[in-house]
Amino acid sequence: MNGLNQTSVVPISSSRSVLQEWENSDLPEAPSPPGNSEETGLPLAFLADLVLRTLLTRGSMLGLELARFLCLPFRCLEEVLAFLKKEKCIEVTAGDLIGEVSYRFSLTDRGRERARDAMKMCSYVGPAPVPLLDYIEQTYRQAVTGVRCTPEALREAFSHLVVPEELFRALGPAIVSGKSLFIYGPPGNGKTSIARAIGDFLNKSGGAIYVPYAFFAENSIITVYDPTIHQRVEDDASLASQDTEATLRRLLNHNVTDARWVKVRRPVVITGGELTLEMLDLRYHAEANFYQAPLHVKANGGVFLIDDFGRQLVSPRELLNRWILPLEDRHDFLTLASGQKFEVPFEELIIFSTNLDPRDLVDDAFLRRIRHKVAIEAPSREVYEKIFELQCKRLGMNFCPEAVDYLYEHYYAQGRSPRASDCRDLLEIVQAICRFRKQPVHLTRELIAEAAASFICQFN
Repeated sequence: MNGLNQTSVVPISSSRSVLQEWENSDLPEAPSPPGNSEETGLPLAFLADLVLRTLLTRGSMLGLELARFLCLPFRCLEEVLAFLKKEKCIEVTAGDLIGEVSYRFSLTDRGRERARDAMKMCSYVGPAPVPLLDYIEQTYRQAVTGVRCTPEALREAFSHLVVPEELFRALGPAIVSGKSLFIYGPPGNGKTSIARAIGDFLNKSGGAIYVPYAFFAENSIITVYDPTIHQRVEDDASLASQDTEATLRRLLNHNVTDARWVKVRRPVVITGGELTLEMLDLRYHAEANFYQAPLHVKANGGVFLIDDFGRQLVSPRELLNRWILPLEDRHDFLTLASGQKFEVPFEELIIFSTNLDPRDLVDDAFLRRIRHKVAIEAPSREVYEKIFELQCKRLGMNFCPEAVDYLYEHYYAQGRSPRASDCRDLLEIVQAICRFRKQPVHLTRELIAEAAASFICQFN
């Protein structure tokens, strides 16, 4: 383990059997809390250094406060605190009669010296991480393939869009598979809107999952929970407002969830032209000596949408080569600064969306690994009129069939392919014209003609 370019092989394939146990389940089983320091899955020396760094940065703390900050039951810290007291690194400066959980722990001079040494090795201070194997098993328990998706539920999620029946029938199985989806077609016809709607469906109707604050792999800490991506569910967020007595009961109770895990909605990670290969690797904090998980790891259990595929800073071929193994084997390898590698699950619905010609972007080897390919073409007139009417309602505007007639007579019948986005863009221009003239917003054939003249450069 001391050499470079070593690979840590965790039995991920055997962990996949856990996935079958949880398919068709509404909610994966919550991780149970450890009963003692050994059951945390973390070395005693690691926990001791984490306690020392915490006391160094936050000052003296009650046993209750320390356990709450590290997200561990106090019984898991008893052995650690006893070890540090024996080493004369901490001392008890105050306490009540209810036991060590009420004691106030402070660093001694020797403890401060040890804590500074520990900070030089790693300055991470926060919730205790979970072992890599625990993270792997929990990720497979809550894979997207376990989400229940019915036509009725999906229609409700897509109710704000006009989706043709044949397209709807293609999207349903792709979501249920939880594997990969390639959406392509000319610009302006709802590829991004549909991809985002899939994400919203899984986020709101896919049930909650559990994400660790961090996990521990190859003696390194990798943070996972990201409040900008992971939305806490209400019952978990309410823990912050609990009084001390309720918190004490939670920390001492065996029948609760491991607090090192956060209960969240299924994540939706959206990236576009800014995506680079570096964003798919561990982000190393050199001074602090710990890591932040890449985007696709944070998306585990949810959706990873690569929008505008082919317009990234990195070439499509390089990006596709990076995804070949994860798409095929459902796992990925992450590399530490030391060169050591370890394996993590790749359990998410990944969506590629592009308005470029797929033949110019991908080869057959890549397409074979994409389970579902969905083409979104220009809307028929019937669908266009429905989208137009829906946008009128959204803007509080009357629906005017003559306006649609004008667009088809002067543009769409003259070689311009209709776009779903034209409805929104043209009607918002009409709205702006009326606001500028301080007149009621009332759609007419004349107003749509004026809006189209303003928008004409988009039609060429």
